[in-house]
Amino acid sequence: MDVAANLAAARARIDAACARAGREPGEVELLPVSKTHGADLIRAAHAAGYRRFGESKPQELAAKASELAGLGLEWVVIGHLQTNKARVVAEVADEFQALDSLHLAEALNRRSAVAGRRLAVLVQVNSSGEATKDGFAPAEVPDAVRALARLDALQVRGLMTLAANTPDREVVRRCFVTMTDLQARLRDEHGGGFDALSMGMSGDFELAVECGSTCVRLGTGIFGARVYA
Repeated sequence: MDVAANLAAARARIDAACARAGREPGEVELLPVSKTHGADLIRAAHAAGYRRFGESKPQELAAKASELAGLGLEWVVIGHLQTNKARVVAEVADEFQALDSLHLAEALNRRSAVAGRRLAVLVQVNSSGEATKDGFAPAEVPDAVRALARLDALQVRGLMTLAANTPDREVVRRCFVTMTDLQARLRDEHGGGFDALSMGMSGDFELAVECGSTCVRLGTGIFGARVYA
């Protein structure tokens, strides 16, 4: 597995998508998703210049953060989180990209305050309306954001979505356009902010970049097939 070559190839595709959309490549982060993969592959990505990594399981996150503590890495949690696992995320993660309920937000806020930290969060939006996906409906997001503003230990940086699970690119595009429209509405309402827009994975990240994504989450294309116990 040549992690550095995979990262370079993905980065080139992101940059080309930026060029097609008239965007600067520096506007888009490539977030390597290291969940289920070992520390050796994370070290290889770090050697290639990456220091932020996506994880989804709190126990796995805590173990990797401890093992790789000397590298100065930042950990981004991208998966659905149960409230009883909020403590690990609040204590270890630098960013949480899957905030899908106010109940979870309150748990993270309490745990972050106890830890003396302020956790950056992205609000997860169910842009496709699929019952299998978590997140706020687009119409619910403005009220949710106003409620989140009262939680002092959380910093709302923007939005995240998983597009519809379909090969129809126009359906996927509509999900992404829904997100950029929602981002613009929030910026207007709050006088700026909401700069982070995390959308796009291995099958659709170039389209996501063309539609305004600032962070694409790539796992198997970087590290290979996931390894499950």
